[in-house]
Amino acid sequence: MATSMMETFKGFLLTYFMPEKCFDEFFLNLNFLDVPCLKIVVSKALGIGIILGSVMVKLPQVFKLMGAKSAEGLSFNSILLELFAITGTMAYSISHNFPFSAWGEALFLMLQTVVIGFLIQHYRGNTITGVGFIVLYFAVVCVVLSPVTPLLVITMMQTSNMPAVIVGRLIQAGTNFSNGHTGQLSAISVFLLFAGSLARIFTSVQETGDSLMALTYVISSCCNGLIAAQVLYYWNCDPSLKKKQE
Repeated sequence: MATSMMETFKGFLLTYFMPEKCFDEFFLNLNFLDVPCLKIVVSKALGIGIILGSVMVKLPQVFKLMGAKSAEGLSFNSILLELFAITGTMAYSISHNFPFSAWGEALFLMLQTVVIGFLIQHYRGNTITGVGFIVLYFAVVCVVLSPVTPLLVITMMQTSNMPAVIVGRLIQAGTNFSNGHTGQLSAISVFLLFAGSLARIFTSVQETGDSLMALTYVISSCCNGLIAAQVLYYWNCDPSLKKKQE
């Protein structure tokens, strides 16, 4: 029984957290300070944590939109650019056979961002446009992720992620500045995205060794940090009060 449990435990660790050499180093040699293995374990744990968190990272934003029945303060163009960046990261990671722990959150972020995009259109009275947006987006995703898409095209998409992320976040930041508040932007989602992009810098370097992926997350962290700073700055600004003043 004990042997069976140990084998199960070992299989779990080898599948999700470490290679066998690190298991031997930790549990046979009792060397818990092996730096290369520690980096691997920390990176894997962070990656899995980011993926688990991404399942619900944008749900506060979705619920806030649905609760307010308003998309005030959110930029649809920013959502489009964010989806472009997420799709590029997914396609690039899959084409290079990166481990799921290095990019898996993109899948869940994509689904939640599509819902947010639809809600923005819906609450602006453009429900049919919102449905068309969903259909068109997933059609594009199927094409991009298909095996026939040239690797050069996918690499160009990933390279374009950086300007897409910058422009997308600047559009949202400009909207916040122009409005004098962050509207229905969810502080929880903003801060979780900022923390996740920071952690992804380390996991990208550790698990992929791809400088383009790492640089993308550096840029993303800076841009997410800008939006997070605006959320803090406009924390006590109530959109309804601002409308009354005007």
